[in-house]
Amino acid sequence: MPPNTTATTGDKPGKSGRKKGRKARLVVLVLVLAIIGGIAYGAYWSISTVRASFPQTQGSLTLDGLSGPVDVKRDGYGIPQIYASSDEDLFMAQGYVQAQDRFYEMDVRRHMTSGRLSEMFGKGQVKNDEFLRTLGWDRVAKEEYDTKLSASSKKYLQAYAKGVNAYLQGKDGKDISLEYAALGFTNDYKPAKWTPVDSISWLKAMAWDLRGNMQDEIDRALMTSRLGPKQIADLYPDYPYSRNKAIVQEGQYNSFTKTFEQNGSTSTGGTSTSGSTGTSSTSASSALQSQLSGLYKVLDDVPTAVGVNGQGIGSNSWVVAGSHTITGHPLLANDPHLSASLPSVWYQMGLHCRTVSSKCQYDVTGYTFAGMPGVVIGHNQNIAWGMTNSGVDVTDLYLEKISGDGYLYDGTVKPFKTREETIKVAGGASKKIIVRETADGMPLLSDRDDELVKVGKKASVDTAAPDRGDGYGIALRWTALDPGTSMDAVFAMDKASNWSDFRSAASLFDVPSQNLVYADKTNIGYTLPGKIPTRAKKDDGSIPMPGWDSEYKWTGYIPKDALPYEFNPKRGYIVTANQAVIDKDKYPYTLTTDWGYGTRSQRISDLIESKIKGGGKVSTDDMRQMQLDNSSEIAKLLVPKLLKIDIGDKNVREAQELLEGWDYTQDADSAAAAYFNAVWRNILKLAFGNKLPKELRVKGQCLWVDPVNTTGPADETNKVRECGERDADQAQPDGGDRWFEVVRTLMNDPKSDWWSTPKSLTRPGASDNRDDLFKRAMIDARWELTAKLGKDIDSWSWGRLHRLFLKNQTLGTEGPGFLRYMLNRGPWKLSGGEATVNASGWNAAGGYGVVWVPSMRMVVNLGDLDKSKWINLTGASGHAFSAHYTDQTGKWAKGELLDWDFSQKAVDDNTRDTLVLKP
Repeated sequence: MPPNTTATTGDKPGKSGRKKGRKARLVVLVLVLAIIGGIAYGAYWSISTVRASFPQTQGSLTLDGLSGPVDVKRDGYGIPQIYASSDEDLFMAQGYVQAQDRFYEMDVRRHMTSGRLSEMFGKGQVKNDEFLRTLGWDRVAKEEYDTKLSASSKKYLQAYAKGVNAYLQGKDGKDISLEYAALGFTNDYKPAKWTPVDSISWLKAMAWDLRGNMQDEIDRALMTSRLGPKQIADLYPDYPYSRNKAIVQEGQYNSFTKTFEQNGSTSTGGTSTSGSTGTSSTSASSALQSQLSGLYKVLDDVPTAVGVNGQGIGSNSWVVAGSHTITGHPLLANDPHLSASLPSVWYQMGLHCRTVSSKCQYDVTGYTFAGMPGVVIGHNQNIAWGMTNSGVDVTDLYLEKISGDGYLYDGTVKPFKTREETIKVAGGASKKIIVRETADGMPLLSDRDDELVKVGKKASVDTAAPDRGDGYGIALRWTALDPGTSMDAVFAMDKASNWSDFRSAASLFDVPSQNLVYADKTNIGYTLPGKIPTRAKKDDGSIPMPGWDSEYKWTGYIPKDALPYEFNPKRGYIVTANQAVIDKDKYPYTLTTDWGYGTRSQRISDLIESKIKGGGKVSTDDMRQMQLDNSSEIAKLLVPKLLKIDIGDKNVREAQELLEGWDYTQDADSAAAAYFNAVWRNILKLAFGNKLPKELRVKGQCLWVDPVNTTGPADETNKVRECGERDADQAQPDGGDRWFEVVRTLMNDPKSDWWSTPKSLTRPGASDNRDDLFKRAMIDARWELTAKLGKDIDSWSWGRLHRLFLKNQTLGTEGPGFLRYMLNRGPWKLSGGEATVNASGWNAAGGYGVVWVPSMRMVVNLGDLDKSKWINLTGASGHAFSAHYTDQTGKWAKGELLDWDFSQKAVDDNTRDTLVLKP
């Protein structure tokens, strides 16, 4: 029998131990607050106050606006399955239920997307709001709602908002979430009603974090201050098409029909412009350097919406045809890699029409975002789909020549479009800003930082550029700043019943551009949707361009019928993991110059090939095991070289011996994985750290020991002193699979200048070749881990370095210490690592801690949907002391998956709580 619950909340743990842990934390909460806040606050923060915001999950409630009863059934993990008899009732109930579990998260998100964080958190968020107001996500979302979306999508968005507002009705902040009660000590903020635009705006935030190569554009431009074209090309190698296969292997562009065909003409339709190393000139290098240096700071301060945008992060999805599976029907896997957040960015749920008809069209389950109707990734009764970021280039930065109140364009001064924005500040005075845009809607990002404005006025330029005049600014061209139809796409995919329906729905998904994999009971497929710009010949999108010359402008968008796809390929599987979409010699358009380098995708392909070789069959659990693959591809390349290096110091030799016989698997308990990753980090620091421009440098990494002490770690005083001297002067490569490719290429040139390091950066002396640098890295790694993990290598493990901490957004990162303690969870010791299939990513610039993760994992079994599996990073609830706050995290960390019930019988068999919503 399940544990008893109260009819009021229905919130219960799955195990008695979980219940005891929750009660213990509640007691700690009361005690800590009583001590810090005094008896009055302690009384206020009683257990009953904390529990007041827990959702009602049993019994019945009346909601004005429903046309009929709706059943909300939750399993032992609090995951809701909603049953209704009309589309509007279904989405209204979705809004109500998501608000029950996650409204604080939803509220923070909408304030971020609209540039109104200061209304909640005060003056500390003003700079962020200024930048977000300049981007104008909510303005674009409103235009989208008013002019682009179908009538049915508007109707569903309105129903969803009605459900959210039904939940809010009559509630104070403390009745909604613990965080509002905490904010109430210093802020009289009250949640406003939800609107359809609030839901649409979140798609803009998602698009921002998946926007493509904007960071690479900035990096390459900054590199020109210290590096020549050949050196920059070394750091951005060509994609290895022959080694790491592109996604689409059997289709091609037909130059006669101007469409992409799987079995079409062999003509390539023109000359590809892909593969640039970004060496073209902007004719304004000094001005660009100065402006982009300041833009780094502005971008770094913007809150992360969905994930971390940068090298090394991505996602995995793949689909295997029924001819290669045990069931005889396709299997589809997906695990998007995003920054770790608490609660998870994903929300699991099912949306079921009791009878699918024209009145009620949906029977779909999967992952969505709290605050948005529909399901983003998952399956319905007929098809399944998954997503990974395509990485196509949909952003460009332009250096604009300012002239009075306008900007120069083809020799003529054009006026900026301007608007005034008022930023309200909790506990302070409002602030007004002026946003300037070019005629084609490019906002001037550089206006948002006083130093950038000053630098732009003083910036010197090359002689080919216009006179400095009133200075320079940086503007952004981005597809998501134009209204689109992505919300229509979500609803259309949710009810698609076949490949044709799915492709039609995907064509509406304009931003962000995603790799979409597909399966039904007999077919598999891939399609690339998205609004992808075409550029003038002078501009391949790899570096920022001069805005005063029309030859650098966008010329249009790739026709939808010309975008690559694949359907039932002969090899019997499709893998997408942010690698190149298609070989550059098969396609006339430039999709991007900055693909991921295919480390993960090729490993997944190899795992599938090894399984199906000789007629082998793939099972659901095989797909799960592939998701957990920890093999390090860079270790396979480097370890044989590292083992050949003669090490005299017995302590370092002891560490080197860890690599002998190592299978390159990065399990949490592996000492070899810990040592290798430390060596890898030190190779990057020594080879590249002192050679990159100062703007790319990362300060404050205190991981080094006394340079004259080669027998053991320094004391804390010397260690901190050296950090300040050394790391403040070095750039830090992030360690992603681009750097794998950089090092792989340079391995063939052991005398390359990249392997040389000056004497001041090494302990007995300089290195002038690859093996000397590797030796130095092995020595440094030994003493770095001695300082961090102890001298006894038997106590070392990768999991001790590679830990995941989950931090609740806003108050879990910026709130008082006692509140962060209550809201945050962890650590978990994780397996996996950089550019592995099990991508628990760490950034070499900041140490070994986990910074991005598989944010969820799923495997869909098209032979029997009830045998599908799924897991979330955290849990269904955003309430810090709910049993479902992080109840999936432990299983997620172990690589386990939960049963994913779909049929009504399976759902009923596993229902713990039922809430009936009545009209």
